[in-house]
Amino acid sequence: MTILHFALAQFDFPVGAVAANADRVRALMREARAGDADLLVCPELALSGYPPEDLLLRPSFLAACQSEMDRLAEESDGLAALVGFPHSEGVVYNAAALLREGRVAQVAHKCVLPNYGVFDDKRWFEPGHAVTVTTLNGVRVGLLICEDVWQPEPAAAAARAGAEVIIAINASPFDTAKQVQRETLLSARAKETGCALVYLNMVGGQDEVVYDGASLLVNGDGSIAARAPAFVDALLWAEFDSAPRRWMARDWPEAKDGSSEATLYAALVRGVRDYVRKNGFEGVLLGLSGGIDSALTLAVAVDALGADRVTAVMLPSRYTSDLSLREAHAQARTLGVECLDVSISGVVDAAAAALAPACGELADLTAQNLQARSRGILLMALSNQTGKLLLTTGNKSEMAVGYATLYGDMCGGYAPLKDVYKTQVYGLARWRNQAGTRDEEPGTNSVRIVAFPVPGPRSPVPIPVAVIERPPSAELRADQTDQDSLPPYDVLDGILKRCIEGTESQAEIVAAGYDADDVQRVVRMLYASEFKRRQSAPGPRVSTCAFGRERRYPISNAWR
Repeated sequence: MTILHFALAQFDFPVGAVAANADRVRALMREARAGDADLLVCPELALSGYPPEDLLLRPSFLAACQSEMDRLAEESDGLAALVGFPHSEGVVYNAAALLREGRVAQVAHKCVLPNYGVFDDKRWFEPGHAVTVTTLNGVRVGLLICEDVWQPEPAAAAARAGAEVIIAINASPFDTAKQVQRETLLSARAKETGCALVYLNMVGGQDEVVYDGASLLVNGDGSIAARAPAFVDALLWAEFDSAPRRWMARDWPEAKDGSSEATLYAALVRGVRDYVRKNGFEGVLLGLSGGIDSALTLAVAVDALGADRVTAVMLPSRYTSDLSLREAHAQARTLGVECLDVSISGVVDAAAAALAPACGELADLTAQNLQARSRGILLMALSNQTGKLLLTTGNKSEMAVGYATLYGDMCGGYAPLKDVYKTQVYGLARWRNQAGTRDEEPGTNSVRIVAFPVPGPRSPVPIPVAVIERPPSAELRADQTDQDSLPPYDVLDGILKRCIEGTESQAEIVAAGYDADDVQRVVRMLYASEFKRRQSAPGPRVSTCAFGRERRYPISNAWR
């Protein structure tokens, strides 16, 4: 019987931060060595960050990665370390170096290159030609990289080469269905091969993707031995017993709330936090309208950054209701954020007066959009003045059908709810109120929730109940509601999910029970709004098919 001691680095390794990532690996090596680990395992492309995209076309970038890897290898006495990096040998491989005894002992190349969804590996990498299997303390260990474990042959090849345990290092983006898929697939691989598996995943936000960690240990019989929590940075300690091919996790952190709402909310928080931090912004601001989308965005921003780094801006017009004003200010007070009041009336009147000689009285839609664009002008000016990043607050339902104004409410540098349907927005708002408030230091890489201590119907919940219960409205004309222009959101979202994530035809959606006129109308709006989405801010991908780098449709498109 042989016991292998693992230290698994479920951490964020930012793209392009080669020297800083090397320093993190160096520190983790010291910690793993002090904890008597036999092997430190770091995620896919930990040295360069993932995905480095066209940085991989720069020779200086590749040279810097190799130089840092060589220095790390020199420090590997007394410990083996597996570190992901881009390996340049005339062509570039997505690789992992096994460091031991002061040198790069072996280099494993990723054999299966994904080229679907958010992945574009074939643009940058050549596929490896053989699976790498090595021996550590008498135990045969297979080394796979991400997509290699999602296909049956690489794991089977490792088993044929005598592997008893397979290490799969990953940069696997979060979506709401991913963890079930991972566990099902990894269990199947273990049963197929008889090998135990360690699935180590990166954590952190990178532009339009967010990595959740949620690493796994799988026994040789396919049973799940341990689950790491999502969106938590941690060095995970584990012991592998080669005789029964079973794992033992040592003191792994546990998720306080494993619900789908809690995990999705944590994804949004991590996406905002890392985008702001990695791009050097001092804080964020957003237009707080008294509606559900901006209310949820404000709560996410405060949980991500702390109230002192968030500014809310009320931009009332003559159509802004007393409820909107009252509840928006109440939420700002409850969350402890600065709240500015900037009327748009003067800007709107001046713009209308300037346009009058050219077009006379403005049409209704033109007047509505002029209000939204006046807000956009003022918010962007405040962003310029303060140096804070403007968050845009639109949701996926609105982005899908174009229920948003270019250069108006679409203004902003990051869109936390871009991939969140309106019905999910309501669910997250209710969950956030039930969960309570944060009890960790602002800006830390976790979201821990406790209940508010104040009882009663007017308890200061993070998102005002009146905002959740009111009919949604853009408040750009009198007595307006969203359902003047759109089907009810449960109907709209049902059609959109079938069309976007399910890629169903109109006939299939109608056959599922939706009204044919509603389906035709929604699909028409979806395709006609592609030009708007091309100009929208990035936001965290949390569904199985997000707008942007994943769902790429032509703007000029006659297909319906």
